[in-house]
Amino acid sequence: MADPLALKVGIAGAGSVAFGNAALLAAAGHHVMLWSPSGKRTVELARGTSLIAEGAIEGDYQLAVARSAEELSGFADVILIALPAYGHKLVFDALASHIRPDQTVLISSHASLGALYLSKLLAARGVASPIVAWGTTATTGRQQDMRRVLVNTVRAKIDMATIPQRDSLKARSLCQQLFGDRFVERDGLLAIALSNLNPQNHMGIALGNMTRMERAEVWSQGQHVTPNVGRLLESLDEERLAIAESLGLSVRTIFEHFHLSFHVPIASISEMNQDMHSAGRGGTGPATADSRYVTEDVPYGLLPTVMLGDMTGRMAKLHQAGIDIFSAMYGVDFEQANDLLPALDLKSLSLAELKKLAAEGFPLRSM
Repeated sequence: MADPLALKVGIAGAGSVAFGNAALLAAAGHHVMLWSPSGKRTVELARGTSLIAEGAIEGDYQLAVARSAEELSGFADVILIALPAYGHKLVFDALASHIRPDQTVLISSHASLGALYLSKLLAARGVASPIVAWGTTATTGRQQDMRRVLVNTVRAKIDMATIPQRDSLKARSLCQQLFGDRFVERDGLLAIALSNLNPQNHMGIALGNMTRMERAEVWSQGQHVTPNVGRLLESLDEERLAIAESLGLSVRTIFEHFHLSFHVPIASISEMNQDMHSAGRGGTGPATADSRYVTEDVPYGLLPTVMLGDMTGRMAKLHQAGIDIFSAMYGVDFEQANDLLPALDLKSLSLAELKKLAAEGFPLRSM
């Protein structure tokens, strides 16, 4: 007999986060379809092989595979965006003409005010679908190959916000139905924009361990958050918290993040990471300089924080320094690598106008 609480979830993405979410959803009895925009990452699964999850989630799961954004949307009750931020605009553009008013879109995890960009696309069609932004991912891990994922952890708490905010209670209930009681509502999209700690944390880790990345070493990430790297992460966090305070927003601290995500007692950030390493949950650091720790997190994570710092008068000097240093290291202007913020033309908005859009989304265009 079919489970009346089971939902059809279409996942846009086929990397480690998408695979981890797919395993978590399938283990809970939901029906999952994956769509790889390039088509390359779902070749094995499309042949009928099962997804194998190891670590914090154990099991073999049979998943459906979509050949297009239209097929994914046609299947789904809920659409989950689960791929690096540099792929968000492409996926939003592909899905926007197929999303229905009865569907909810979840973004895991949210970056660069992408929920506002999707809201703008849907409003142009006269469609008012709830868009839920998560401050982080439900799982962490590594994709072992095209059918296998190692899930390091399932997060105990995930910050979320909904556009429009009036749909937040219904959206939180839906997230709980899918992923369990782990969601904490924050005060709107701007709070979520300041709740994703990965960019600032990855900045410090990558700066402190760049030669390990370039030399393709195998290294424990937690172990190499040394006292100096830990203090840098704490100082970056102070900048982010100051911006949130100026906006009257409550966001999670870096200490709460590591405590809730990785189940270690609160101490200095270096000490918490050493505890993670000792417990076998320190994770493996990137073995290439071509890592999302830089290519995704610098333009799509650090840059929006700098922008909000400029708008509030709480300058994020260390975040800006990170953008400048990585740009010099890579010979790339990372400030020009973000394709979401220019599409929103945020520089033309006042802070009050941005707050209104973050709460309500773009007004529907009459058809």
